[in-house]
Amino acid sequence: MLTTIRADLAIVKERDPAARGLLEILLCYSGLQALMLHRISHKLWRTGLPLLPQLLSQLTRSLTGIEIHPGARIGHGIFIDHGMGVVIGETAEIGDQRLLYQGVTLGGTGKESGKRHPTLAHNVVVGAGAKVLGAIQIGANTKIGAGSVVVHNVDADCTVVGIPGRVIHQSGARINPLAHSALPDAEANVIRNLMERIDALEGQISNMNELLKSLSSKYDLNGSSTGKAQNLKDREILEFLGETLSTDPS
Repeated sequence: MLTTIRADLAIVKERDPAARGLLEILLCYSGLQALMLHRISHKLWRTGLPLLPQLLSQLTRSLTGIEIHPGARIGHGIFIDHGMGVVIGETAEIGDQRLLYQGVTLGGTGKESGKRHPTLAHNVVVGAGAKVLGAIQIGANTKIGAGSVVVHNVDADCTVVGIPGRVIHQSGARINPLAHSALPDAEANVIRNLMERIDALEGQISNMNELLKSLSSKYDLNGSSTGKAQNLKDREILEFLGETLSTDPS
């Protein structure tokens, strides 16, 4: 138990620049307090006591805002940052060196018995508000972006973003465990690619219209040529992408 507590303290000091001392961490970090109480309730759960572990779990939730079922298996060196609203289900398994932010749910997807909650390997980061649901496997060194909903297995060394979660491989790249918001914007990239494709197609149509006008005057094409794609100058789309309107007259 003491070894586990030391590992939990060490990861807090390592990954939270606001942590200023051991006493402050012990007294003020609800994530650490929830883990310490959970380790007691988990030992009681393993002895087969039917009610006391659940009561201790509910007391922990009231004190810290973090709900961990006494049956959940949690490794060493776990950091629940801020922690309010974190829910960890009965059959969840969490490896060593894990970082969870506030609002994370490791939950189930149905009423089936047996294994129904996720298993997270070592050195996994789960961003604020992310939901990992079902009896799925999350590989080592994986990073789950804030607000993502993950319902399928994820291999090791991946980054997951979106709803439902989509995997973006980070082969060979080291992941900063604190930069859980530094993730690629998959939706914006898709929209940008579509806009570029629309621009190219509208440019081709414009060229075809100009060619037809030059071949025959009987085609009344006034107003049908779009010229450059106006989609690229749509203010709402550009604001979504975080870009500005071009002032280039061309």
